[in-house]
Amino acid sequence: MKFRTLLLCCALAAGISTRAEQAPERTTLDCDNADMWSVGNETHGVCTGSVRLNGTNLKLQCDRLEFVAIGVGDKTSTVPTLEKFKYLIATGHVLIVQGEREATCGRAEVLPHDDKVILTESPVLIDHGTEWTSAGEKITMLRGERRVIVDKSRVSGPALRDLGFDSLKSTTPGDGSARPAPPK
Repeated sequence: MKFRTLLLCCALAAGISTRAEQAPERTTLDCDNADMWSVGNETHGVCTGSVRLNGTNLKLQCDRLEFVAIGVGDKTSTVPTLEKFKYLIATGHVLIVQGEREATCGRAEVLPHDDKVILTESPVLIDHGTEWTSAGEKITMLRGERRVIVDKSRVSGPALRDLGFDSLKSTTPGDGSARPAPPK
């Protein structure tokens, strides 16, 4: 049975989206099973089976999603009003699409308070706008900085036409003596 909740409505969109100028989109979370409980002012959740999270400028798919959110309001209610997320952990066939970037991995850790997303377990990050792909053991994305840190980096992109050296021409040093072009 599919589980649909709008419980995370504005909180997820505000916690993850990097484009403040984009109109907020209703956040939806679909999964086969969901278990949520409160401890003090925190709401914990585990969603499993075909997890799909859609929000403003964000699409996330995975096999399992765990989260902890800080709630406000009635502390005795089963699910208090959610205000801020402490973290989200997505595991199993993770796909995150945000703007022109797409990431795949086995595990993604979203840390909103640190403005950081950490991808592990064979992470690959594709920037469709620039046609560059980054892969490595661990990819750390820093929100608001357009900065990516890759451990054991493997980067590929469009062909570079010229690095500033034309091997077909001879070079002439300052003293006027000609040097032949290097062998091919």
